[in-house]
Amino acid sequence: MSTPETSRFVRLRVELVLEVDDADAVTTAALRRIADDSTVPVDERVHAESAVTEDTAEAVAYLVDPFDLVSEVPGVELVQASWSSERIEYDPDSPDWDLDEDDGEEDFDGEGAARVG
Repeated sequence: MSTPETSRFVRLRVELVLEVDDADAVTTAALRRIADDSTVPVDERVHAESAVTEDTAEAVAYLVDPFDLVSEVPGVELVQASWSSERIEYDPDSPDWDLDEDDGEEDFDGEGAARVG
């Protein structure tokens, strides 16, 4: 289905809910990654260390790398990525968290987004 009108770009939307069982382990891993990254300037390193120490959600965001998610996928190159994390109230029995529910969003081809669940 490769025609001149078909875009080569694909937006992949992923929503994850993680349960943090050991906040200290997450924070320690994030601090280790910051320390190992020699490309981060000192002032940014201090800011990053402070952020991941104060907020486990920030530590998780620092550890998640979208490039890692797609680096092994043949034939694709990550062009742009953004991500964030936040603490949330989570109730697995709530209909708000039904991942199989169609949220009405459509992708750029006009087809519903695929879900794995």
